[in-house]
Amino acid sequence: MRDTKKQVLDYIEKHKQDLIGAIVKAVQIPSVIGNEQAMQEYMKKRYEEIGLRVEEIQPRYEKIRNHPAFSSSGLSFEGRKNIIGVWKGTTKNTPSLALNGHVDVVSPEPVEKWTKDPWGGEIEGNKLYGRGSGDMKAGLLANWFALKALLDLGLKPKGEVQLQSVIEEEAGGAGGTLSLLEAGYVTDGFIATEPHALRLTVAHAGVMYFRVRVLGKTAHAGMAHLGVNAISKMYKVYSALETLAEKRAKEVYFELFHKGSGQSVHLNLGTLQGGDWASNVPGEAVLECRIGFIPSETRAEIKQLVEKTIQQAAEEDEWLQQNPPQLEWYGWTTEAWNQNPEHPYIQSFKQTAESILGREVEVAGRAAGNDARFTQYYDKPGLVFGPKCANMHGPDEYVEIDSVIDTAKVLAAHIIDWCGVEEA
Repeated sequence: MRDTKKQVLDYIEKHKQDLIGAIVKAVQIPSVIGNEQAMQEYMKKRYEEIGLRVEEIQPRYEKIRNHPAFSSSGLSFEGRKNIIGVWKGTTKNTPSLALNGHVDVVSPEPVEKWTKDPWGGEIEGNKLYGRGSGDMKAGLLANWFALKALLDLGLKPKGEVQLQSVIEEEAGGAGGTLSLLEAGYVTDGFIATEPHALRLTVAHAGVMYFRVRVLGKTAHAGMAHLGVNAISKMYKVYSALETLAEKRAKEVYFELFHKGSGQSVHLNLGTLQGGDWASNVPGEAVLECRIGFIPSETRAEIKQLVEKTIQQAAEEDEWLQQNPPQLEWYGWTTEAWNQNPEHPYIQSFKQTAESILGREVEVAGRAAGNDARFTQYYDKPGLVFGPKCANMHGPDEYVEIDSVIDTAKVLAAHIIDWCGVEEA
C-alpha cells in the first residue's frame, strides 16, 4: 500500500497544473449566493469526465423546514440544484466517504477595494487570487482531483465515494448539505474541505442572526426639536450590545475555537440603517447582528441574554421605555458543533494526514460555521480539513497553491486508507 500511495502522490505532483487550472476556471465563474448554477454545471462536467454517476438534488423547503438544524436563507430554491458525483464502490459493506464543498461565494463588493480582479483567478507566486478561491473552490476541486488521481491510475475505491457540490453554505446550508443528508446521502465519513490551514477542525460556534428595530418620531429638520431621532436612540442599544460583545470576548472561552480563530466568541454588529432623508428626523433605525456561542451554551440561553441586554438598555431611556425596541431572530441559526476528536474516524484521518504531511496535524475549532455540523444529526462523524486561505469574504482573497496540492494528497491517501482500493 505504501507503493500505491507513492504512485498517487507522484501523480498529483506531476499533474498539479491540471488542478490549479481547474481552480482558476472555477474562480472565473461568478457564483454569488443564489446564482450558483453556472458553477454547478462546471462541476457536473468535472465529475462526468472522470466517470462518476452524476445525481442532481433539487432542495425543497417543505422537506427540510421542520428539521432542527434548518435555517432559512430567504432565497428561492427554484433552478438551484446540488450536484453529486458518485463512485459506487466495488465491495459491499466497505466504509463510504463524502467529500463536500460549496460553490456559492459572498459578494466581492466593494470591488474598488480589490487590487486584483475578483473573478480573474490571477496567480502570483504561490497565491491564487479571486472571490471564492479559498472559500472554497480550491477545496471543492481538491476533492475532485484526489479521486481523479486514483481513477486515472486504475485504482478503484472499494467503498462508495461521493463528491458533493452544494449550494448556499454561506447562507446556512439548509438548501445544500442538509438537503442532501435528508435525501439519503449519508456516509460513514464526511469531510468538508473548507480552508483552515491544513488543520483538522472538529468544532464550530453556534451562530444566530438577529435584528433590532427602534422607532423614533419624524419631524422636519427645521423643527427637529419636536422629533425623536431613532438613530440616536439606537445607539443606546448599540452601546449595550457592544459592551456585551467585549464582555463575552473576555469571559467566554473554548479552547478549540481560541486555537482556530484567536477568540472564542464574537458578537458582530453588522449593519445599521436609519432615516430616509437628510431633512427629516429619522423615524426608524434597524441594527442587524450575528452572535456566536460555544458548545456549553444553547440557542435559548443566548436569546435570553440578548433580550435582557436590549431590555436593560431600554429601561435607561424614557422614550425607549414607552417605545420598546423590537427584536427579531432571523436567518442563520445553529447550535454549536463539537465532534469528539477521539472518534475512530477522526483518528484514522489524522493518522493519514500526518503520514502524508510529515508532521503533527493540529486539532482545532472555528468561531464560524460550516456544513460539517449537520453530520451530528445523523450519528455520523464529520470533520473539516482544507488549504490555507487569506482575506476570506474580503478584498484580495487568495489561497496558497502548495496547500491545495497538499490537501489533494491527503484526501487521496484517506480514500485509500478509509475506503480501500482495488489495484490495477
